[in-house]
Amino acid sequence: MSTPTTQTPIPCWFMRGGTSRGPFFRATDLPADTAIRDAVLLAVMGSPDPRQIDGLGGAHPLTSKVGIVSRSERPGVDLDFLFAQLQPDGDTVDTTPNCGNMLAAVVPFAVESGLFEPTDDTTTATVLVLNTGTSARVTVQTRAVVGGRAMSYAGDARIDGVPGTAAPVTIEFLDTAGSVAASMLPTGHVRDTVDLPGVGPVEVTCIDNGMPLVILAASAVGAAGDETPAQLNADEPLKERIQALRLRAAELMGLGDVTSRPYPKMTLVSPPRAGGSIATRSFIPHVCHEAVGVLAAVTVGTASVLPGTVAADVAVIADTGSPDGEVGSPDGAVTVSVEHPTGEFTVTLGTDPQDPTRVTRSALLRTARLLMRGEVLVPRAVWDPTVTSTRRTT
Repeated sequence: MSTPTTQTPIPCWFMRGGTSRGPFFRATDLPADTAIRDAVLLAVMGSPDPRQIDGLGGAHPLTSKVGIVSRSERPGVDLDFLFAQLQPDGDTVDTTPNCGNMLAAVVPFAVESGLFEPTDDTTTATVLVLNTGTSARVTVQTRAVVGGRAMSYAGDARIDGVPGTAAPVTIEFLDTAGSVAASMLPTGHVRDTVDLPGVGPVEVTCIDNGMPLVILAASAVGAAGDETPAQLNADEPLKERIQALRLRAAELMGLGDVTSRPYPKMTLVSPPRAGGSIATRSFIPHVCHEAVGVLAAVTVGTASVLPGTVAADVAVIADTGSPDGEVGSPDGAVTVSVEHPTGEFTVTLGTDPQDPTRVTRSALLRTARLLMRGEVLVPRAVWDPTVTSTRRTT
């Protein structure tokens, strides 16, 4: 028998996906009303509060994320995924962008919560990301147990930014171009020039292949490109320049006023230093990322193989899959190793040989793990299902 409570209990699975983590919910366990749902998520995470001391948030944008999953009724799709980005000291719940790291935890969560039945040692599900309308095929490892199959989290896969090894989660994105912006190259150019007061003209590449990014040379804003996140976060003049550039570039991308939006992300690029293809320092968008986001890595990798971009100026690209050495040929693929402050992120890309600006596929490796399952409690004043709203029924 459960203990009586004056709060509202909600079934919750706390997952790590890649280098992010956060609570996951079945859509049917949350309020149907969007405003009430958002109030519940803010209460769950403890926002707004820089420490998120009264919730599950980790006082950082990377640990202020929520996943909401349901069975899909769409043909050819197994699961619908809604990602929510919260901020420690903000009161907004943004469901506009995607998060590839949290995406890595969707199928493990669905198996754990009974939304998806695994079929073999390797199970693949097609996931529709409701935020952007993009789809991905996600493959996880499972094992036989009494009464069926269960997630297998132990393995030899390693990703930078996460200690130890785990079972691999492979993600193949199916249609990421123009996830938030109107197209992959929303300005219509591989390179634009933005006049930045006090700095002068800055060349940028505005691109969206899963995540809207503004890519610029680190040297263009007075950085070297190999600084630690702590060094960059402490440089207030640098962050002010980057924010001013972000606001101007967003207008060029057709994104409007993004003052309160988490996109576009700002990515400083420079020549690789550790044997990779390109070095990055990503701002998400005001704090320098300790690593690099999944879809940011895909988008940086895409820019690295597109002729004429700012990224292509410094990238070192080797074709790893084509027998004849032709980058983007039908027989091969391009591997881009995106260096970041805590390691590297490898992305495999395929491009159309007839149209080098068209990326035909992108694939990558992540890991995930269930950290906790149970009930998260929110004050009845935030949500009382018996008075203010009912849970979803479908």
